[in-house]
Amino acid sequence: MVIVLVCIYFALLLIVGHYAKGKGNNQSFFSGERRSSWWLVAFGMIGASISGVTFLSVPGMVLRTDMTYLQTCMGFILGYFIVAFVLLPIYYKLNLTTIYTYLEQRFGRCSHLTGAWFFFLSKLSATAVKFYVACYLVYTLLGDRLFSHYATGDSSVLWSNLLFVAVALGMSLLVWLYSRRGGIRTLVFTDTLQTLCIFIALVLIISEVVTALNMPLGDVAAAVVNDSHSRIFVFDDWLSTQNFWKQFISGAFIVVVMTGLDQDMMQKNLTCRTLRDAQKDMCSYGFAFLPANALFLVLGVLLVMLANSQGLSLPSNGDELLTMFVTTGRLGEWSMALFLLGVIAASFSSADSALTSLTTSYCLDIRRRADDEHLRHRVHIVMTLLLVAAMTIFHLLNSTSVIDAIYIMVGYTYGPLLGMFAFGLLTKKTVNDRYVPIVAIVSPLICYAIDYVSTNSLDYKFGYELLMLNGIITCFGLYVISKKSKISTFR
Repeated sequence: MVIVLVCIYFALLLIVGHYAKGKGNNQSFFSGERRSSWWLVAFGMIGASISGVTFLSVPGMVLRTDMTYLQTCMGFILGYFIVAFVLLPIYYKLNLTTIYTYLEQRFGRCSHLTGAWFFFLSKLSATAVKFYVACYLVYTLLGDRLFSHYATGDSSVLWSNLLFVAVALGMSLLVWLYSRRGGIRTLVFTDTLQTLCIFIALVLIISEVVTALNMPLGDVAAAVVNDSHSRIFVFDDWLSTQNFWKQFISGAFIVVVMTGLDQDMMQKNLTCRTLRDAQKDMCSYGFAFLPANALFLVLGVLLVMLANSQGLSLPSNGDELLTMFVTTGRLGEWSMALFLLGVIAASFSSADSALTSLTTSYCLDIRRRADDEHLRHRVHIVMTLLLVAAMTIFHLLNSTSVIDAIYIMVGYTYGPLLGMFAFGLLTKKTVNDRYVPIVAIVSPLICYAIDYVSTNSLDYKFGYELLMLNGIITCFGLYVISKKSKISTFR
């Protein structure tokens, strides 16, 4: 049943990708010919912003922090409004396809390349980690059903590694196959399918949990509200990383940086016909994030109830809460199929847009060859193979500390992007462009040192606010290498 459902999903992706490719030229691939419907982009963007890691991690957050993550989601809404009414007007005014072109027009070529390369390293690393989750689940499923009884001893390790490489290569090539012609135009439609699959899977899994609890549907809301893990707001502890204002403000900055300053997330929004359409799209899916994440957290609370009712020990790692039920068959075979479908749909939605945006940024920002279709095809293949290589390295190292280190690195690399854009938007100064890469590299290192000292000497652990600190340090560094300018075009 699981394999059949996954194969049907893959077939639908290929069909939608074939019919939604548009003209299949560079204009379709990079900008979607600027004729996407805002409501279609908005719905698809919900799924594009959810990864397989989200599917695993958010329900388990209730074990450590209850439902306080919703405070961050409230901040997301403010962040989406900032992106819609501050950044989008600039991008549309300058008719940008890649947002890092702004940095060249504002500061110079070195700033442009710095922004593009920071995005390249961050996005490729983060996408590899997120897509690894889906590939590992499929690999585990196939390993259990196909190869476990064929190989023993040392040969089993070899078969295991070869199987993972085959799964990672096959799934990555599938993403390449349906996105290679239409690029961003295709993804507007495939993301809609993937978002639909994500929420169908999520709602049906919640239904399975409610059934296992023998709870009337009308009592679910009251049961969740009355549960001890339903706490949302923290106003009384200023030192807590879960304090409302820390979470709310950090949530706004997270969206500004990881959406508004991220080519991957902005490229679909820039395919809308007009600025007004893009703003409607941005605000619509910004509001949708609160109920979307609330559903994941409700699932987590219900799973804790189910574990307590069945006398099960709760896992120490929140990421294992959902898998503890679906992989052991406690919710039935359908739950396993739905879980796998949800994770794969979320991961594919994240991976396809990342590969497309990486290809776009490399061709336009780094190589500056917007009309070279042969280059675009080659780069898209290379990006796909780099993704496979990164996932294979994660698998061979078999260390969660490596993945954690990647996430930490990605968090630090977004700070310089925040600082560069903020300095460009909020001041009239220009900079000595050749020193910008130095500032962008040194700023995260200083930020890391401050966090280390704070944690070990002051007993204060930075949370999401570290991103803001990183941006402020970058702004200060740019001020140091700045000079007065008569440029006011971008204000």
